[in-house]
Amino acid sequence: MVQDADNKQSRHYRCVGIGVGPANLSLASLMYSHPEITNLFLDKKAAFGWHDGQQIPDASIQVSMLKDLVSLSEPTNAYSFLSYLHELGRLYHYLNAQFDAVPRQEFRNYMEWASRKNENIVFGQEVLSVEYTDAFCIRTTSMTVVADNIAVGAGVQPWTPPHARAHLGDRQFHVSEFLAKANGFGGMRVGVVGGGQSGAEAFLDLVSRSGADLPRRVVWISQRPNYLPMDDSPFTNDYYMPSYSDYFAKLDAATRRAFNARNVLTSDGISETTLRLIYQRIYMHHFINGYSDLVALYPNRRVTEVSYAPGNAWNLALAHNDHADVRENVELDVVVWATGFRPTPLHFLDPISARMEREGEEYKIDDSFAVQWDGPAEHNIFMQNAARGQRGLADPNLSLNAWRSQRILDRLRGIRTEHQLGSFIDWMTKPSDAELQGA
Repeated sequence: MVQDADNKQSRHYRCVGIGVGPANLSLASLMYSHPEITNLFLDKKAAFGWHDGQQIPDASIQVSMLKDLVSLSEPTNAYSFLSYLHELGRLYHYLNAQFDAVPRQEFRNYMEWASRKNENIVFGQEVLSVEYTDAFCIRTTSMTVVADNIAVGAGVQPWTPPHARAHLGDRQFHVSEFLAKANGFGGMRVGVVGGGQSGAEAFLDLVSRSGADLPRRVVWISQRPNYLPMDDSPFTNDYYMPSYSDYFAKLDAATRRAFNARNVLTSDGISETTLRLIYQRIYMHHFINGYSDLVALYPNRRVTEVSYAPGNAWNLALAHNDHADVRENVELDVVVWATGFRPTPLHFLDPISARMEREGEEYKIDDSFAVQWDGPAEHNIFMQNAARGQRGLADPNLSLNAWRSQRILDRLRGIRTEHQLGSFIDWMTKPSDAELQGA
């Protein structure tokens, strides 16, 4: 890839993408059909990766296979999931396998395939700074390119609570490192902190081990009131349609915040299949295998403190959400923090950040996901996967990836190509006849 980077040195592009995760990979895939929009996508990783450290066996994605990089905007695009299966000669096998959901490793491999096919994607190039005079000047570790527009899709990074950070290592780690570090736990006390899908998958993996690999005790701690399923019902999924995203963006900030908090389980809940498997594993251990004390479930609790315990162990202090005056303690040999991710800091934008408007912690965007700034209207800073507060729970989700990329591409082409029907639900209020007559 270094040679490719050298060939692109000092080139001027219509659009340069920063970061190659699912969001910008979607945009790059849609742009491939429009060579008139010269583009380049840069990523600091040596090769494509997507949650590689937590590709736990049998894990699946929580969205339809049609919610791939391109299909919901351009079904005939050569970078679709179906095109991937067809090119690799496995389409019939995939159909015969009758997966309830796409295996996560397969979807990750599909995106890697898309990144390899696209010569406009260059890995091993960390963007150090973005400056602007008459155009954007993007400086990386070994090259400088110029662009009329940039698309930022830097993604997220693992997050752990402050009281855990001083102890991180081989026996306390984020779930993003699960594959590399969750080994040799036979006979040990292992705790998983976090009640979302990642925590559930880590817990399921631990209680599914056998023989000498089975921990002595597996503890699952969650701040949520129970181990709650994702709401994947039809009308709830209307929240993940383009028409609702546009409606949501017009609400006031307080209403948007309340909505996201109230409906978080529509995106961050646990799949019912995973919950069922966990319950079945517990049943088998408890009643059939005779390990009645293997599992400890502690929902509705927060970890307030982490300290050392005798025997090279950890003590976790827990606060119960319903009993503020009660403190519990759990001793563990290993702690897996499944506490989510936060947006990656965009320090490379520091030279121009003062020119960009903000809404809370987010850059303020328009309906084409372009940041509102004091620069020329024809030079845009597009933000991918960075507007949950402005665009709702679907923004970091795979559901609207292709649609959002299409909005950006349309802006660059000066057109609007949306043809999908709106929701069955009337989200907007309708003025009364009297109000219409008064107007």
